[in-house]
Amino acid sequence: MKYILCITQQCNLTCKYCYIGKRKNRMSLSIAKKIVDFMFTNTPFNERIDIGFFGGEPLLEFDLIKTITKMVEDHPQFNDDRVEFAIVTNGTIFSDTIADFVNEHNMVFGISCDGPPLVQDTFRYFPSGKASSNVVEKTIERAQEAIPTVLVNSVFHPRTFRYLPQVVEYFSLFGLKQIHLNPDYSAQWSKKDINSLPDIYDQIAQQYIAYYIQGNPHFINLIDNKIATILRGGYVSIERCRMGKGEFAFSPEGNIYPCERLVGDGTENRHCIGNINNGLNIERMSCNMVPDQTINAECLSCSLNQYCMNWCGCSNYMSTGYYNRVDQFLCISEKAAIQAALHAFQTLEKELGPTFVDHLSGYPSSNSAINADTR
Repeated sequence: MKYILCITQQCNLTCKYCYIGKRKNRMSLSIAKKIVDFMFTNTPFNERIDIGFFGGEPLLEFDLIKTITKMVEDHPQFNDDRVEFAIVTNGTIFSDTIADFVNEHNMVFGISCDGPPLVQDTFRYFPSGKASSNVVEKTIERAQEAIPTVLVNSVFHPRTFRYLPQVVEYFSLFGLKQIHLNPDYSAQWSKKDINSLPDIYDQIAQQYIAYYIQGNPHFINLIDNKIATILRGGYVSIERCRMGKGEFAFSPEGNIYPCERLVGDGTENRHCIGNINNGLNIERMSCNMVPDQTINAECLSCSLNQYCMNWCGCSNYMSTGYYNRVDQFLCISEKAAIQAALHAFQTLEKELGPTFVDHLSGYPSSNSAINADTR
């Protein structure tokens, strides 16, 4: 079960493709308390609880993060083996105090950075127009020294996706080994752009192969997640989108959404499925479905259907306006990712022997930790 707390919708950057509306507000402790109770009440006993602190920029409210974390850990049903915390930051705020807190609570720490300055500064900058890359690079360096594992999330866009191989190499040179590459689904992807994806993804697969053969494995979600899916014969139910069932996001006022990417301005918009004070109304999600159709007809007959993320409701909505309608970008991107991952898997199994047992067990990111102490 995944719970994302948008503790503030304020941010010190003005990233052009951001899907969160900016408002000067913060989550109250009374709302946070109700959300914490909601999490423990609604999570089946046999499932983990993943709690993410999100924004805006969550580290603008670091004291609030500390208070809510204590609130969770003091809850009568808290179990340290069952609950995992995560912080996703834009990389402009960092300190030794933050690092100590992250380590003390064994938090996942992710930095949103699109890549080298040429790429990062295309869309991520301060309200004054000042570039953010210099500040974020310093944060990455400090975080790498202070926190055992730092994740990085890069958003790629029609203007930047051709730099993805350079982005991967840039992160690798920083010592970052858990690299997440995610497209801007809301962008206008031309046919030329879409048709270029297979070549770009193949270049990333070649980098992935080279890192492994050099004894320096990296987790790259574009490759690792698909290898795991291939080995398991398709996405299993718990991996598929469970928006509004196994995944919830909360605005500072306690409005509830099926995914953090659908929070928008945080008000009772078309994706809002309730409020923490009044409960859920899942039926509201149906207004964003294509009537009488669960998915594109061509998807149902596609041989790659079980390996494809055609079920991702928020990605579909960003690109088509419907939770259950797939566009051409996702179709071609998924096919290209599956082919790139299959190539990487077959090459490495031939070169190195059985290599991906961790992927079958559901922990593909563990491959990047093999040589973590040598970064």
